[in-house]
Amino acid sequence: MTADDLPRARLRRLGPRALLDAELIALLLGPAPSDGVAAEILRQAGDLAALASWEMPDFARVAGLGPAKAAELVAALEVGRRMRERAHDPGERLDAPAKVWARVEPLAAGLAVEKCWVLCLNRRNRLLGLHEISSGTATSSLLHPREVFRQALRHAASAVIVAHNHPSGDPAPSHADRAVTRQLAEAGRVVGVELLDHVVVGRPESDPAAKGWFSFGEAGLI
Repeated sequence: MTADDLPRARLRRLGPRALLDAELIALLLGPAPSDGVAAEILRQAGDLAALASWEMPDFARVAGLGPAKAAELVAALEVGRRMRERAHDPGERLDAPAKVWARVEPLAAGLAVEKCWVLCLNRRNRLLGLHEISSGTATSSLLHPREVFRQALRHAASAVIVAHNHPSGDPAPSHADRAVTRQLAEAGRVVGVELLDHVVVGRPESDPAAKGWFSFGEAGLI
C-alpha cells in the first residue's frame, strides 16, 4: 500500500464520499490502533446503520480498542446523532412566555442596563436563532423594527419573539414598551413575519405577580 492509498491521503485527494466505511472508522481511530481494528468494528456491527446504536460496552468487546478510543467513537456517534435530530428539530419550542423567560433570563441576570433580544422561530415555534440587537441605558428605546426583522429575514423565520430586560427586576411594561410593541406588530405584518410575543424579563422577587416576566401575548396586547 502506497502513501497515496492511506485513508487520510485519499480523503485529501478525493473527499470523504470516496472513502470506504472502514476507512472512515480508521480515520476516527487515528494512528494508534492496528489497521484491523476498524475492520473488526465494522464486522461486529454489521454496517454503519447498526454501528450508530453502539455504546461503550459494545466497543469494549473489540480486541485492540482501548477505552480512550472507544470514548472518542461514542462521542463522534453522539455528535452525528444530534446533527440528524437537529436538522429536523432546529431548536427548543418556545410556545409559552415561561420558556422565553427561562431562555433569556440567564442573559439578563445582573445587567444594569436594558438589552433587547430577538428570538427567530420556524413555523412550529422552534428556535432558529437568538440575537442581542441593542443595549443601552435603562431609559433608552431599544426595540427598532429594522433590527428585529433584519435578523428574522436572515433566518427565513416565520415568526419572532422579542424580549428585553428591566434592570429593576419589575417587568411591568412602560408606556414606551406598549408603543413599541404595537409598532413591531405592524411592521411584522408588512414584512410577513408574525410578532408572537414581547416578553419583559424581570425577577420573580421584584414582580408583584411573582412570575418574573410580563408577556404582551399572554395579556392579549398583540
